[in-house]
Amino acid sequence: MKTKLIVLITVVFICTAFTIPNHYPIDGYASTGIKRLKRLQLSVAGDLPDAGLPLGAFKSINDITLHLLLRKQDRTKSILVEDAGLQKKINALFPRLDKSYSVTILDITCADSLRYAQQNETRGYQPGSVGKLAVVTALFVQLEKIYPDSWDKRIELLKNKSLKAGNWALTDEHTVPVFNIETNKLIKRQVVASDVFTLYEWIDHMLSVSNNGAANVVWREALLMAAFKDKYPLLTQEETDTYFKETPKKELTDLGNDVVNLPLRDLGITADEWRLGSFFTKGANQYVGDKGGSIGSPLGVMKWMLQLEQGKIVDENSSLEIKRLMYMTDRRIRYAQAPQLREAAVYFKSGSLYKCDRSKGEECGKYKGNVSNYMNSVAIIEHPDGTKYMVCLMTNVLRKNSASDHMYLAGNIDKAIKEK
Repeated sequence: MKTKLIVLITVVFICTAFTIPNHYPIDGYASTGIKRLKRLQLSVAGDLPDAGLPLGAFKSINDITLHLLLRKQDRTKSILVEDAGLQKKINALFPRLDKSYSVTILDITCADSLRYAQQNETRGYQPGSVGKLAVVTALFVQLEKIYPDSWDKRIELLKNKSLKAGNWALTDEHTVPVFNIETNKLIKRQVVASDVFTLYEWIDHMLSVSNNGAANVVWREALLMAAFKDKYPLLTQEETDTYFKETPKKELTDLGNDVVNLPLRDLGITADEWRLGSFFTKGANQYVGDKGGSIGSPLGVMKWMLQLEQGKIVDENSSLEIKRLMYMTDRRIRYAQAPQLREAAVYFKSGSLYKCDRSKGEECGKYKGNVSNYMNSVAIIEHPDGTKYMVCLMTNVLRKNSASDHMYLAGNIDKAIKEK
């Protein structure tokens, strides 16, 4: 019986392999111009080596949808109310005495009967790269202000405007994929100041491989959009350089802070629930300063995810495009790596930040901080059987790489959601 099952799965996979040349993220290349996706297209076609995508990564761009549009008028507060049955299961996974773990979970399988559970949901954590979701939100807010009546023009700007990295993108150990569509050669390397990518590609570098320098560039462009408004599409490099040279640093700091935080306030997310106070690398600090500190909570991020599915992050088109960009993660790590999620579509962002004090004589290293050791996972899960839910998991477990914990909890949360 087991042999027959393996054969059946193999046959299904082989058949699928011959019928997915136009599937997402592959079919995203035509609309975005993101060269990384062109490589995946060639990989699936058999012209390049297998990219090793999980089964859940082959959704078509046209199959990605928002699931709570019919509940767009419902207020966040009326939806995020604990469901007794689900809460009991989550309580068993997260003992209330342990304050190192915080989580919010919303089951959206049935839009007319949502189920919500939470633990330590208002506790604040250093959001790390989860903050990049606030940055992409800021950018789409500014795009709408430039082209309020044309979605096509917003997309055209994202696809066609090329931008130089400059010192803003320095320095980050995360590499970015650079694919030459003429030679079909891929290299992965750190961003350098002379790099030029389209705005769409900078967003992809920010979200798919979590490059911090790319996040600075996207945030910088949102700031420039707010400053130059409808003049931004034709803004030159020389005008940009002059603006940052002549504008007082405090003015730039205040504008940069407002650009990324005010959209969260407009969504009903308070400053204590989620805010960004600094850019992601020191390369930006010669232009803008830090202000207000950064913090994130599972409740604040859940409010954002809920309104994403409601189509309320700017508008339905913007919400859907942000969700698509979250689907294009270069590889699944931490929470998203759970075996139980292999066949599921996963819209994911992870973030971490650790700090060591080696004078204590304790074990301390990468992702094993002994002063702080934040690891955060944000995920929307969609199973082939129709099960759909959203999770924000934030932890601060000292002296331990929590990636395995996140993966283990992902499997158990998935089980709790599916159990009737």
